[in-house]
Amino acid sequence: MPEINFLDESDASEELPQDFEPYVKEWFWDSFDSLTPPQKYSFKEIHEGENSLICAPTGSGKTLSAFLSALNELFMLGDEDELEDKVYVLYVSPLRALNNDIHRNLEEPLEGIKNKAEKKGYDVPEVRSAVRTGDTSQNERSKMLDKPPHILITTPESLGIILDAPKFKEKLKDVKYVITDEIHSLSDNKRGVHLSLSYERLEKMSNNDFTRIGLSATQAPIDEIAKYLVGYEENSDGERETRGCNVVDVAATKEMDLEVITPVEDLINSPPDVTRRKAYEEMHELIQDHESTLIFTNTRAATERVVNTLKNRYEDFYSDENIGAHHSSMSRENRVEVEESLKNGELKVGVTSTSLELGIDIGYIDLVIQMGSPKGVSRGVQRIGRSGHKLNEEAKGRMVVMDRDDAAECTVLLRDAKKDDLDRVRIPENALDVLSQHIVGMACNKKWGVDEAFKTIKRSYNYSGLEREDYEKVLDYLAGEYADLEDQNVYAKIWRGEDRDNPGNEVFGRSGKMTRVIYMTNIGTIPDEAVYKVYTRGDSYVGSLDEEFLDRLTKGDIFTLGGSTYEFMYARGMKVYVDAAPDKNPTVPSWYSEMLPLSYDLGRHIGQFRQRIVDQLERGFGRDEVVSWIDSNFYVDENTANSLYSYVAEQYEYLGEVPTDQRILVEKNVDDSGKLNVVFHTIFGREVNDALCRIFANLLSKRMGTNVGMVVDDAGFVLKCPRRPIDFQDMISDATELDLRRVLKKAVRKTELMKRRFRHVAARALMILRNYKGRSLSVGKQQMKSHFLLSAAEKVDKDFPIIKETYREIMEDAMDVKHAQEVVDRIGDGEIEVVIKDTDVPSPFAHNMIIQGQSDVIMMEDKQERLKQLHEKVMDELGEEGDL
Repeated sequence: MPEINFLDESDASEELPQDFEPYVKEWFWDSFDSLTPPQKYSFKEIHEGENSLICAPTGSGKTLSAFLSALNELFMLGDEDELEDKVYVLYVSPLRALNNDIHRNLEEPLEGIKNKAEKKGYDVPEVRSAVRTGDTSQNERSKMLDKPPHILITTPESLGIILDAPKFKEKLKDVKYVITDEIHSLSDNKRGVHLSLSYERLEKMSNNDFTRIGLSATQAPIDEIAKYLVGYEENSDGERETRGCNVVDVAATKEMDLEVITPVEDLINSPPDVTRRKAYEEMHELIQDHESTLIFTNTRAATERVVNTLKNRYEDFYSDENIGAHHSSMSRENRVEVEESLKNGELKVGVTSTSLELGIDIGYIDLVIQMGSPKGVSRGVQRIGRSGHKLNEEAKGRMVVMDRDDAAECTVLLRDAKKDDLDRVRIPENALDVLSQHIVGMACNKKWGVDEAFKTIKRSYNYSGLEREDYEKVLDYLAGEYADLEDQNVYAKIWRGEDRDNPGNEVFGRSGKMTRVIYMTNIGTIPDEAVYKVYTRGDSYVGSLDEEFLDRLTKGDIFTLGGSTYEFMYARGMKVYVDAAPDKNPTVPSWYSEMLPLSYDLGRHIGQFRQRIVDQLERGFGRDEVVSWIDSNFYVDENTANSLYSYVAEQYEYLGEVPTDQRILVEKNVDDSGKLNVVFHTIFGREVNDALCRIFANLLSKRMGTNVGMVVDDAGFVLKCPRRPIDFQDMISDATELDLRRVLKKAVRKTELMKRRFRHVAARALMILRNYKGRSLSVGKQQMKSHFLLSAAEKVDKDFPIIKETYREIMEDAMDVKHAQEVVDRIGDGEIEVVIKDTDVPSPFAHNMIIQGQSDVIMMEDKQERLKQLHEKVMDELGEEGDL
């Protein structure tokens, strides 16, 4: 029975497979001194046609691990005059830039092996590789059809198009190797769902079972990602089982030199300008001590700020000649220029947000600096792993923090990184919009049996649990069975009926010639981005908001734009209407849409870290003992260790309660405006907290009969409401009896989040056509159309598949309802204790949440001053002077 098999040392080999071609062996040993860790396991397994998932650090030779067996076979076929004009190797990655790198990096082995073969007297033809993406010209595509590459390098979206290209798809029918690079960055989103179904369609049309190979530096849970890679098949008894996969996990073989750096002794009382100056001094010294440095920030604005500050403060050291920014808002040409300058050693410093996380070739980097917390262990490892690519060299990372919450996150994160304890990805299941799109693509290729297609779809990991009822409803939608939707210009894209050649069996196919064009011009899962214009209800123009930020707004939310505060009222089409709110504090910071969410796993580990400090405090340990323990067990400098001790000790002394992964603190206090702030200390990450916050806000709103304001943070959430007597313990107890999904569906139905997400889902499902007959539908018109479609679809069927998928995407992808349910269940089972406290002054752990929204209307100096004021009030309550 096929299974997921983890290889161990007994499976390793220091030699190339014995039956590799002699010239391939000679090229390899002339180029390399030894096999790298992933190669010791993978060469033999892949050569024998075994599915393989390779988890290894960047720069460890895992790409060659995937390709060398295929190259050996291609040259062998060429020598035997059996190399045909068709695709044998398919390589898929999420980035066009990475595809171009792979194409360039293959030139050396392709040329080197060919030269070795010819010197040895072998007559081998050219083995061709080519890139086919959205950037590929029509002329280049025509050439590929006439003379196909033996190695095709592409993206998930382009593969989806190729599978429906009437002529070129024939060139894929004998593919032998399929390589998925950076699989971790695909498996947790709808691009990966789309790719999984493409692989099953390719498997169905192929003349042979191809070998599947997955590559990444960070993978967890690795057994589930392996199942995602290989999918399922039916055994002789008709039961589904995984196709089987060998897992090569050598990620922990890379040594890492790690440290959290806090630039000042006291993060609370040090003046903000001093903290900033010290942070840049630390950065500057680190940069000058190293050959090439890559700095990661968490937002595009911060990336630009770091570049400009370094150039302005140290103008003798930094200029446009040796430092550059790289982020997604820059033009492609500018990004490529920075990548090339880094690769060529022309830039000493590159500064980026997320755009250089993946394996784009940027040359040698010997230090990575992370400004603030990257919010997840996998992301931290991925970023730090961009350094130290020379053989046997360690990766080197320094995390510079200017906030006590960041200090805690980074401290625990680096310990987890050293232990190879990564965050687990959430792989989407049963996405009905992507399913709709693929069924149309399938119908364009041939007439399918309804049962045959269902079996093929369920072989994908993402659809292994697909219910027949949902599948049938998708077919009904696509076949135009919902006649009322024709009033909204939603017409059939497939036909469905009895098979004339095989009576009793149902089949489907494309409904007309335009169906193929519709599919080919609207394929993909990435939604069109939009900017919304903001007006007061008096019709005065205020500014603009990006769509992700608008998703977060609910009626009554306060936000800042252009230096002034506004209250969100409603949105119509591409316009957002607000009222001026000059005396109100923001509930949603303007940078919210760029915030990376803290992972659930890392959040729980931070809670456990807090508890270990509390345990020592309860045993009477003082500062020296606790700081010594932190210093001995974590990768921090002295300032960080002291800051962490003070933070937890102050919370413990002030309330006698420290929120952990097994204790939720609910803290009630009245703010300066007389409103009640109810702070839920839930250290489970923003995606879980977003779900919990909406659920508890819904319960509280019902009890109070009024709207409840919400502030969501990684460490918890704040409910803002009038001062009224409410039994919060009873409310929390009620939550444990609820169907969370039902309550959450009701809570999000009338939100902007629902409206935007429905548009995205409807576009993926080809219900809204972004492109039709050569014309593009603007995002504004898409949004208007989706508004009417949502109402019409709800009247047709409350469980209409596109509506059902919108709710699933919101609850499972945008939020994390699964772990929110886990938290509530643990409360109900008594595994999580809930403690409710009234406070005159918010406790130390609440300070960042309380002033989070205000960070837009107060300068950094004032924010620091506000933190200092709150801290002083806590210390006054304790009757303490200075540090604990």
